[in-house]
Amino acid sequence: LDNLMRDNNISVPPSDGDSGYWLKRGDAAAQSKSDVVYCKDRATLAEKEADFVIRGITNWIIQGHVLGDLVKFYAVKGGFFRYFYPSDDGESKFGDEKLNGDACHYAFDEHLLKATADKVAQITGIDVYGGDAIITEDGNFYIIDFNDWPSFSRCRDIAADAIAKLTNKKNSLNKIKI
Repeated sequence: LDNLMRDNNISVPPSDGDSGYWLKRGDAAAQSKSDVVYCKDRATLAEKEADFVIRGITNWIIQGHVLGDLVKFYAVKGGFFRYFYPSDDGESKFGDEKLNGDACHYAFDEHLLKATADKVAQITGIDVYGGDAIITEDGNFYIIDFNDWPSFSRCRDIAADAIAKLTNKKNSLNKIKI
């Protein structure tokens, strides 16, 4: 997915960085905290890559750590889009959000974030999706994660309506793609 996004000019973090690295398994979605690890330097990165190999993980990506606000977004094809700052509500899956600290709520173009997420969804053929982005101080953003069928934990009720409408629409066209 990382290569696909890069090939389609989606803003993703560089592979190198001055603020550390993220090592992420590339063969499947993260199942445990050890599937996405922060590495403060190249030596730690090499250590964690060796750990991946020991665990049988031979496909991974490296992203430079980007400083800024972490936002989680949730979307359904056809218009539904919401984003949230995990530091505002403290909700966390593995606790890695703390590395970026409390959100500063930097101004950014939320319509462009939605359009970018929609583009990734279109490229991958996914209709129900979510992900994470880092918003930098200058208002730029980087997509750091994208997945199908996220939890919608912060907006489950309203998302359920959007998913039901999409499913009904696709069912009536006999083209369900879930």
